[in-house]
Amino acid sequence: MPLKADFPIDWAVSDQLVSYPDAMAFMDQRVQDIIEGRANEMVWFLQHPPLYTAGTSAQVTDLLQPDRFPVFDAGRGGQYTYHGPGQRIAYVMLDLRQRERDVRKFVLALENAVIDTLAAFNVKGACRPHPRIGVWVDRTVSGGDLREDKISALGIRLKKWVSFHGVSLNVEPDLSHFGGITPCGVTDPRFGVTSLVDLGLPVSLSDVDIALRAAFEAQFGPFNPVSAPEFMSAQS
Repeated sequence: MPLKADFPIDWAVSDQLVSYPDAMAFMDQRVQDIIEGRANEMVWFLQHPPLYTAGTSAQVTDLLQPDRFPVFDAGRGGQYTYHGPGQRIAYVMLDLRQRERDVRKFVLALENAVIDTLAAFNVKGACRPHPRIGVWVDRTVSGGDLREDKISALGIRLKKWVSFHGVSLNVEPDLSHFGGITPCGVTDPRFGVTSLVDLGLPVSLSDVDIALRAAFEAQFGPFNPVSAPEFMSAQS
């Protein structure tokens, strides 16, 4: 069920890679400003340079290559996740005090937004039981075997009912970079990681942004485009 509100949500898209510490500092401040009534809600589309993040349930044994990329404590729910170029991240700073104080419904709305985005490219995404959080796709691999691959990760945190962190959607990342971790703690070899381009779809981030924006607006309400935060350029 959508968690719509009548007021517009600020929406920003960063064209350059944003360092993880810069993004976290911005989100921390923005969430505090929303709590105190000094700022509007916000959804922020961006990309990070290659890095790993550890959620509150991360197990050290799931960090397989600790020296491969920088590793950050995310403070969100979940386990280890990879972020990097070619992956659309949507950080979602919404005030559930103005919507509905229901974490389960909020997570479902985020998942539905991703599923609807995939549907715009004729990809059927679906959720799986815990602990396989996120959005998955069924696919046939060599030999005709069926496999389930994760295409979108989800991790949120709430502070006084204002959300931060959000979702990541694999558009065209380097999938080999996931090899440095056990993604989200899922070790079963039947389950992997994929992207839209890996599925054979020649789509760009801008294509995905159009569909993702429409899906978010259907769940949460209209977007109001604003300028993206400015930082020093992050290296890929």
